[in-house]
Amino acid sequence: MGFLPGYGSAKNFAEWIDPAGEMVEKRIRTPQGFERIDVAENSFAEYLRRLPLKPHPAKVLFYNGSIKENHGVYDAVVDLKIGNKNLQQCADAVIRLRAEYLYKQKRFDKIHFNFSNGFRADYSEWMKGRRVVVRGNQAYWTHSHFPADTYKSFWEYLETIFSYAGTLSLAKELEPVHIDELQIGDVFIQGGSPGHAIIVVDLAMNPQNNQKVFLLAQSFMPAQEIQILKNPNRRELSPWYSTDFADTLKTPEWTFSKADLKRFRKPKP
Repeated sequence: MGFLPGYGSAKNFAEWIDPAGEMVEKRIRTPQGFERIDVAENSFAEYLRRLPLKPHPAKVLFYNGSIKENHGVYDAVVDLKIGNKNLQQCADAVIRLRAEYLYKQKRFDKIHFNFSNGFRADYSEWMKGRRVVVRGNQAYWTHSHFPADTYKSFWEYLETIFSYAGTLSLAKELEPVHIDELQIGDVFIQGGSPGHAIIVVDLAMNPQNNQKVFLLAQSFMPAQEIQILKNPNRRELSPWYSTDFADTLKTPEWTFSKADLKRFRKPKP
């Protein structure tokens, strides 16, 4: 495939990376002719665009501290601790980013996710000191702790979600989106065992022709730090992806279809 206008050439693809940038929007420049879309202040889109990054060129760490060598998979590593348990995998990373954003906004009553068995786990209940008991395929609340809204307690809540949710449950919580309506925060997801999920963390547009490009982030199995993905198909564009892909979206470790694009439902006021 030839290079599209405004994308540059294969010899200058590295120009999209600014090693000094400490967050997504500072580390990864837009391709020539493209401008980042405007996002609302304090929005989920702004949060994702400003995710902190480890110093370049960092390598992804697994939950046990071992290194995931970079064999053409990622261009940057998100600077968020993931704990020492094999829990924050693909869907969990998406859940974690959404929950972290809402926690930062103190919108505690909007933080809730479903287990794979359909049980809804609200963080607002967890804050009251209630905990989830799982017996076989059944789950229920019990009051066993003092009320708390500390980050330590929040992280314990997330680890519980990670343990009992996955791509199957998350896919059911999201609503389908057409690729033409792509927004920051949207998720490409295939529910299954195994399944996979990746999240759109930035979006730019060429005002001359309305072409859009986007950045993707993922975790994977075993649990590992969140990473900004390379584009294995378009070296001259990587790590940006274009919305003009055909029927399939090939990422370094998974292939999705346009029908796999979904979005978190807008929280009710």
